[in-house]
Amino acid sequence: MERVKTHMAAGQELVRMSGIMKEFPGVKALDDVKLDLYSGEVLALLGENGAGKSTLMKILSGVYQRDEGEIVLFGKQIREWNANHAKEAGVAIIHQELNMCTHLSVAENIFLGRELVKNGRLDNERMNEETKAILSRLNIDINPRQQVGDLAVSRQQMVEIAKALSQNAKILIMDEPTSALTSKEIDELFKIICQLKADGIGIIYISHRLEELQHIVDRVIIMRDGKYITQMPFDAARMDEIIANMVGHEIKEKFPHIDCKRGKKILEVRHLNAGRQVRDINLELYEGEIVGIAGLMGAGRTETTRAIFGVDPKEDGEILIDGKEVKIYCPSDAIKAGLVLAPEDRKKDGLCTRLSISDNIALPNLDMLCKGPFGTVDRKKEKEMVDHSARALRIRMSGSEADAGSLSGGNQQKVVVAKWLARNSRVVIFDEPTRGIDVAAKVEIYNLMNQLKQNGIGVMFVSSEMPEVLGMSDRIVVMCDGRITGEFDALEATQDEILTSATRFEQKEAS
Repeated sequence: MERVKTHMAAGQELVRMSGIMKEFPGVKALDDVKLDLYSGEVLALLGENGAGKSTLMKILSGVYQRDEGEIVLFGKQIREWNANHAKEAGVAIIHQELNMCTHLSVAENIFLGRELVKNGRLDNERMNEETKAILSRLNIDINPRQQVGDLAVSRQQMVEIAKALSQNAKILIMDEPTSALTSKEIDELFKIICQLKADGIGIIYISHRLEELQHIVDRVIIMRDGKYITQMPFDAARMDEIIANMVGHEIKEKFPHIDCKRGKKILEVRHLNAGRQVRDINLELYEGEIVGIAGLMGAGRTETTRAIFGVDPKEDGEILIDGKEVKIYCPSDAIKAGLVLAPEDRKKDGLCTRLSISDNIALPNLDMLCKGPFGTVDRKKEKEMVDHSARALRIRMSGSEADAGSLSGGNQQKVVVAKWLARNSRVVIFDEPTRGIDVAAKVEIYNLMNQLKQNGIGVMFVSSEMPEVLGMSDRIVVMCDGRITGEFDALEATQDEILTSATRFEQKEAS
């Protein structure tokens, strides 16, 4: 990744927060937290899931009211404060899950809620012209009249940034902005961030992808358990110190890979076809093995896992478990056959966020929990199942009856995985298992994968994180344009070899 960081000195103080306190029923979310930000700097706000980062940013952006503490904005102390006040003052936030009206045009999204009017009618021409000028300032080539739903996620994010600038934002909060972007799109985003820095805008950057900080970040503030821990100028050489401050202890091994004797073949996929993104896929998976599936976004990795699990219909192909062909027409067929999937979008496909943690874990296991002629749920057995899963994965929760949606991203991912711990599954497929979770929670997910591997279960996982694929896999399968284009022993593979296989068809077209 190209280094685009500039060394522009920070300018005037934009915001100073001190003594910030916030309590929710039964939880002290923030305890005497402080934060400062200067013009022309990128400040990384770091901490584990549940550290209080989002709560602090919601207070700064006016979504939450602080219980105690002081906010000084552009040298003036803030008293009354809400989302409208924050927007008018120049504070903008770009959420991880983009907040766009996909059926409207780019210009209509940028001017939503403050539309320009002429003679009692919408002045679409002027809104399009002003949108074009804003996008041009950022060197973004997007047609203002284009419908936002037709844009890639990365382009939608550019529209969000343009919208913030159109509102004269001086403080820009970016929450996990690269979680759904390719490396090329990340480079484009970083160039825009550096341009915003040069214009004197202060940026608060929240990310669990610590390796990307070196490209743009000037300073870091670290939080843990709702408290301010420390701040320091960013230095990639101090990454171990940064991580230790985030989690409260040193993490000696980021990718705790273990060696197991490879057993018999568990899963075999033969000539699988499903739509344009799954073309003639042939895969094998053995007992005590972790296979990583690498490739660029759009390569067909997620579509392949969905086809295997029965979410998407197959055109043809065979799936064999323990040497016997199984007919998988829907996910319940896969589950009965001992094949389970932890999906990429945990909120949309993996959880019922309005149901309790207990209900989420129990739902796919009702066949094991129900008893009697009327199918009554055995509550004692359910509680034992939930308690065991929560202990095994160290799920942080106020209680198993709390809504799954109230958990942090890392703990939500653990609940998704916990559903399958109670079953005698032969194959577990993870799709982006560590997306959006902190470094300590990642290690816990890796340890879980190792635990499954040691128990003779075949583990397959899709990841866009190259260090993760190289660090946790025994074998790496690479996809490009819906096909498998390479296979490597993880101990011998290099990042360059994987990238070459991941762009094989692009290279052919270029030549």
